Amino acid sequence: MRSYFCIDLKSFYAAVECVERGLDVMTTDLVVADESRTDKTICLAVSPSLKEKGVKNRCRLFEIPLNLRKQTIIAPPRMQKYLDYAAEIYGIYLNYISKEDIYVYSIDEVFIDATDYLKLYQKTPRELAEFLMQEVFSAVGVRATAGIGSNLYLAKIALDIMAKHSPDFIGELTEESYKAQLWDHRPLTDFWRIGLGTARTLERHSLFTMRAVAMADEDILYNLFGVDAELLVDHAWGREPVTIKDIKNYHSRAKSFSSGQVLYRDYSPKEARLIVREMTREICLRLKRESLLTQSITLYLGYSNKYKSKLTGAENAAISRRGYFVPSSSGTTNLHSITSDEAVISPKLMALYDEIVLDMDIRRIYLYVNKLQPAEKPRQLSLFDAGPSKINQASDAILEIQRRYGKNAIFRGEDLEKHATTLVRNSQIGGHSANSKSYKSAMTGGGDE
Repeated sequence: MRSYFCIDLKSFYAAVECVERGLDVMTTDLVVADESRTDKTICLAVSPSLKEKGVKNRCRLFEIPLNLRKQTIIAPPRMQKYLDYAAEIYGIYLNYISKEDIYVYSIDEVFIDATDYLKLYQKTPRELAEFLMQEVFSAVGVRATAGIGSNLYLAKIALDIMAKHSPDFIGELTEESYKAQLWDHRPLTDFWRIGLGTARTLERHSLFTMRAVAMADEDILYNLFGVDAELLVDHAWGREPVTIKDIKNYHSRAKSFSSGQVLYRDYSPKEARLIVREMTREICLRLKRESLLTQSITLYLGYSNKYKSKLTGAENAAISRRGYFVPSSSGTTNLHSITSDEAVISPKLMALYDEIVLDMDIRRIYLYVNKLQPAEKPRQLSLFDAGPSKINQASDAILEIQRRYGKNAIFRGEDLEKHATTLVRNSQIGGHSANSKSYKSAMTGGGDE
């Protein structure tokens, strides 16, 4: 039997902020959030002591009761700091486990195939997991929780459902113990890969537990979920054939990527037009950097929440979990050639923007780059293909400057306009500040807070 670990860093962002302040994350009321945006900003992390007082993880700032908020430290996000901690912790794992047996699932979570290390270190799975957790805590002061399972799925479930209730923050499952302890567990959304929509679909067919799903007619499940039913059935029985080696050998066949942003305030159509131009330049540079070409780009515009309308009736309510509808518009432009040339792509996208934009304030903009091909792949030229533009020829120099000196080392003059976002986005990681500078301060040119 194989032994897999799923190790998660407990309230990671909050833990880092507490360590940096010399505080104990288990007893300190702290959230990581940029309160300069609005009260509706999402808390990226909530300390365990606040969770015990009823504050939910990933809540919005205004949802924290005022009496708690007054005594809570609100730490602005520092994404680069969290990446630095995560890299150091990964280095600790590498002191004991080969990188071939580690899969980084997220910034604060890893899977480890510990099977071959139990004999090497003369430890049981629980002892080895506890040892790794203690090594992390001793080195960086961040606590961890762990799930141990005979496959990757069970390790994840042991972490998500059982570890939090264990005195040593370790949960352990086999296929048999999974059926004995969790087959009747509710709600279904506690299980990995079962979201609210999937759970509601199952519950409409009187399937409220994993036992019920395991015993259900598979034809019904395949009619409801298609090929995804196979994974659902396997997980209902506690089975998971995929290994870390399989994951590392997998190469996605996806031939698209996307870029998007939620604007910090409502933008007029004229202001948003500049943002679309900026984003177009960014995706053209990314195409060039990754040696890709595209034939089709989709533009999506999401309008301000002030235009939202309440949904009525069960059929309409299914459109949005929030229970209201926010207008949007979208369209796709097909390029006359496979290209990464901004001189070709930008005019097409701007024409598309002018065609689909409504006379309404805009809050969300997304670009979807479709039908990607490797630049080195042989292709048939058409009579309409021209040589590379001067912009395209300059892209290599721009990318080299950015690689050496940072993305903001070279930029367009219009990126200095008051409502431009490129310079701010270049200093962010995952849409959040890389340092303690607030989003509002960055947008208005203010100093660190």
